[in-house]
Amino acid sequence: MDGDALAAALTSGIHRVLAEQELLNRINVFPVADSDTGTNLSLSLGSALGPLNASGEKHLGTMLAAVADALLDSARGNSGAIIAQFFQGMSDSAGEITRFTTYTFGKAVSTGSTYAHDALSNPREGTILSVIAAFADSIAHQVQTVREGEFPHVIGKARERVEEALANTPNQLEVLRKAGVVDAGAKGFAELVAGIAAYLKDGTIAPLPDNSIARDIEPPPDFLEADNESRFRFCTECMVKGSDINRRKLREALTELGDSLVLAGSKSKAKIHIHVDEPEEVFETARKFGSVSGEKADDMHRQQHATHGRKKRFAVIVDSAADISDADMERLDIHMVPCRVQFGEHGYLDKVGITIDEFYHELENNPHHPTTSQPSPGDFRRQFQFLASHFDDVVSINVMSGSSGTYDAACLAASRTGARGDIHVIDSRNGSLAQGQLAVLAAECAEAGLDAQRTVDLIEEQTLVTTSYVVLNDLRFAARGGRLPLWVKTVAEALHLTPIIYSSQEGKLRLSGCLIGRRNVIRRFARHVAKRAPTGPVEIGVGHAVCEDDAKELERQLHELIPDIRRSGITGISPAIGVHAGPQALLVAIRPWLRAEDVAGRGD
Repeated sequence: MDGDALAAALTSGIHRVLAEQELLNRINVFPVADSDTGTNLSLSLGSALGPLNASGEKHLGTMLAAVADALLDSARGNSGAIIAQFFQGMSDSAGEITRFTTYTFGKAVSTGSTYAHDALSNPREGTILSVIAAFADSIAHQVQTVREGEFPHVIGKARERVEEALANTPNQLEVLRKAGVVDAGAKGFAELVAGIAAYLKDGTIAPLPDNSIARDIEPPPDFLEADNESRFRFCTECMVKGSDINRRKLREALTELGDSLVLAGSKSKAKIHIHVDEPEEVFETARKFGSVSGEKADDMHRQQHATHGRKKRFAVIVDSAADISDADMERLDIHMVPCRVQFGEHGYLDKVGITIDEFYHELENNPHHPTTSQPSPGDFRRQFQFLASHFDDVVSINVMSGSSGTYDAACLAASRTGARGDIHVIDSRNGSLAQGQLAVLAAECAEAGLDAQRTVDLIEEQTLVTTSYVVLNDLRFAARGGRLPLWVKTVAEALHLTPIIYSSQEGKLRLSGCLIGRRNVIRRFARHVAKRAPTGPVEIGVGHAVCEDDAKELERQLHELIPDIRRSGITGISPAIGVHAGPQALLVAIRPWLRAEDVAGRGD
């Protein structure tokens, strides 16, 4: 089997896995019932299609190395990381050979099985490891008997052994038996082998599935999430690069932090997957062994709550520039893609790797002024694909496009997400609490039973009448971040002016006015907002940068000045916004009062 034949066989197998994404999500209960194994395997294995489908004649050893590298870079979840390590072992065994015999293929698969097993700190039988081992053992046994047997026969027999091992997984893990399912990762590997075997038998490559077509999939098993909920909250991953990574010591250090540890890769590049409560501890540990990139932390508890026993027709997701209370995030199952905050060479995931209080402490004391970076299209795509596999639609509400490229990144990810549902990306024309208000309204529409398109139309209308006002205590931070021209800072300080910034209908930050002097700023700011408030009932949100007492006073005065406030709340301003607002900044978000129940009830 040369490189071209292997590429075609693997392509066929990967297509089989992609076609079963929804099924794999549905039966996913181990190690955590977070319904994402199909999504993770699809994202991981899908990355290998690039080198496999590259034009020109394929050198087997070189192609396998490229596949292993692509899988390592894109590995998601336990099964994705294990698959990546399996192919790393195959690649290392193959070296620079140009053709596989059944014997050398068997050696490569056995090496891959060993690598995959060694990648886990606590390997368990009844998982993907069991079917990988069954595949390797079957081929090894066959080539011992007939050293140079025919590939179709050898792989066909190995597939039969894989199916037996898959069927046995519920007997090996009680959680699978209780749920009445086989292991999802093991099923994914079995589909990969089935596609390979089918191609070798008749030369037919399984078609690339059209995931835009909804398929008839049985509902999830009657299995409560509490039956197998992780005691840790975040599924955390990152890449470590170095010249000579001591993987044994790295594993020992990581083992102390959480569970479900998978360490894949080599001495020069290692992929970490682990379940923890404090993702930043993982990234800090990893930095001791090399440079760290690709940090991500998915909230498994929120994923579990969103996908078990759900009745909503669409999911709502925001970037972390949106400020929403923890209570509303939990109550409405709103998902989040974190932005990144960088102090010098030290980076954090916003609201995951650093708290609001920790951020403002660093802002005032760290000699490096922080910068922010938007989530990458890949960050959005991973979340979109997961949510789209469980909901009819996904509504993404993003920070104003006039001040950030986040909206564009979300649009790009949506265009590249193969999903059966639609991804609706909305420019909120706002940030912070105003963006959060829109997201909460959208999530309440989902709770009220509205469909996605009706909700999108409503939210887009609301973006035109929702506004933020912010007063800055210290203009240095806005000037450093480029949100305020340096000459404005100079003039304002010379004349003792306090500028008030607002978000315009065009989604731009504009000057709303100036307060003269620093006396009674809160009272005068409240009057400024009240004069510009919409007529009729409104909802307000008050944000603060570590000045909660000032925020409470501002909220009180707004209630005195605005006659009909139906809902209000106080929330800290996120690091993504606080980089530019600075400490002691105050923000007011305001929009006309509108309830999802009223919209649902009027039927228009």
